[in-house]
Amino acid sequence: MPAIIRIGTRASALAQRQTEIVSSLLLENGIESKSVIIKTEGDTHTGVPLHEVGGQGIFVRALDDAILRGEIDCAVHSMKDIPAARPVGIRTAAILPRDPPNDYLAFETPLDEISCIGTSSTRRRAQLLRYNPTLQIRELRGNIDTRIRKLTSGEYDAIMLAEAGLARMSIHLNGIRLPTKHFVPAPNQGTIAIVCRDDPVIFDLLQPLDHPATRRDTEIERAVMEEVGGGCFTPQGIYCQNGNLIAEILSLDGKIYERIEVHVENSDDARRIGAELRDRSLNLILDAKEKLGLK
Repeated sequence: MPAIIRIGTRASALAQRQTEIVSSLLLENGIESKSVIIKTEGDTHTGVPLHEVGGQGIFVRALDDAILRGEIDCAVHSMKDIPAARPVGIRTAAILPRDPPNDYLAFETPLDEISCIGTSSTRRRAQLLRYNPTLQIRELRGNIDTRIRKLTSGEYDAIMLAEAGLARMSIHLNGIRLPTKHFVPAPNQGTIAIVCRDDPVIFDLLQPLDHPATRRDTEIERAVMEEVGGGCFTPQGIYCQNGNLIAEILSLDGKIYERIEVHVENSDDARRIGAELRDRSLNLILDAKEKLGLK
């Protein structure tokens, strides 16, 4: 048993806060830990859309590599950042109880006067345009503090954020929680995951932090996501609560979408739903890929 668990984290305030949460839970179980900051390419290239620098997985890759090199024992992630394809030798040891999965629309302009909204997510863009095609959606990258500063300086009328991040950082902004039925979250949004190398000793130390109900729902979401494919460029919302699944694929402009709402019992059921959704949405996936200039 290692004397101290080395936890890898990105440098952002939210990533470090999530690591603090995990460290506190480990300490409650009598396990000491220390955080190790790992720089990722996604934190460096903040001026371009995510799909142009490798997607959400770009935040995870550097931490995976550090685990495999033995520099750290485990890493803490917002689970929605973890891509479907995972390297050999990496396991998801624990998934914490889910925080609010909702998107949050923060604004200082009166709601009925909002015309320009900031987000880097193709999903959020498409869902916003579905309900109001006259909106101007502009690219917004950076950590939470950067995004809020751009809102308060007047660069945007409103910005879209994950409510879970605000809750973890104890940040209170004027705005509204968006309902998951209409703004279906990204797969695993609101969930913290701990990944580690495939080492039974490390895994067994982390596994008591696992929340079975959250793991079940998030694994259903990931099964759908894996079957759909499409990468980070495809506007897709996938959300499961107590087995009740909503999954949708949208066109980039939100005008067309395919959606399935169903109760599923396990990941095998979810994979069948994902395959059905993929077949029904293949033209939307290919169209998004072509319009974004991706191979």
